[in-house]
Amino acid sequence: MGQRSWQERIGNQRDWIWRGWQTRYSYFPTQTISLEAKQTPLILIHGFGASIEHWRHNIPVLGQEYPVYALDLLGFGASRKADTEYTVKLWVEQVHDFWEAFIGEPVVLVGNSIGSLVCMNIAAIYPEMVKAIVMLSLPDVSIRQEMIPSAIQPLVTSLENLIASPLLIKILLKILRQPSIISRWAKVAYEDNNAVNDELVQILSAPAYDKDADRTLYNLSQGVRKANFSLGAKQVLPELTIPMLLIWGLQDRMVPSNLASFFAGLNDKIELIELDKMGHCPHDESPELFNKILLEWLSKILIN
Repeated sequence: MGQRSWQERIGNQRDWIWRGWQTRYSYFPTQTISLEAKQTPLILIHGFGASIEHWRHNIPVLGQEYPVYALDLLGFGASRKADTEYTVKLWVEQVHDFWEAFIGEPVVLVGNSIGSLVCMNIAAIYPEMVKAIVMLSLPDVSIRQEMIPSAIQPLVTSLENLIASPLLIKILLKILRQPSIISRWAKVAYEDNNAVNDELVQILSAPAYDKDADRTLYNLSQGVRKANFSLGAKQVLPELTIPMLLIWGLQDRMVPSNLASFFAGLNDKIELIELDKMGHCPHDESPELFNKILLEWLSKILIN
């Protein structure tokens, strides 16, 4: 894929040095100037193991009506595989500092998977920067322990301790980053196997070959197990007063879809849209449907 083609699909890519680390972002300027409300910027935040390119089917369409920014979170995509402690708060600070440096006006945050967790945490910590949030397949590590039967929790912890060793992670990464393995995992995340093509596999596998990717994976595996990894949905969602859109594929095998109605019940400002025959990444699995849903919702909540 040539550089010009990627620019057309994900916007202008730039490096930004944050706290001494190289990170990447893209910007797709809006094509319309008709309505002030439609000048509200969007920031797209990818999920675990993904990158800006995961929004390649969305950015050009959304960019017809809104300025669109997308970031590679530290440790992912083309951003630095930093040797640091990874928490959602770290990524919250990255997005906030980016917003402060380049945007400076309230935005709509759109996130998939861990990206949606980042969006939710930003809305709680920095409400001044957020008009609304869109969450696709919202994970919540704060209820992880509740989902594991108490009788087997010691066994699960022992297995995690065994797997999360630097040496074993280094060996595992060399196996897991192989295109054939990435393809198999993607087919678990996607209900429609036709959406798992060579381009997607390349997008998901390429960052795993970067320098220090193994150390980053180890740090991530440690971080996600800690109590301070993220604020929880049960804690945050009831307190938010902004419009929220929650989108969930009913065939999501990564985060149970029955959490969707539970989360939606925590706040009457949450609009829930459940999609049949859809997996963990609706924006990529069915981009035309997702783009339509998002643009219609944005036009409704931003023009008041």
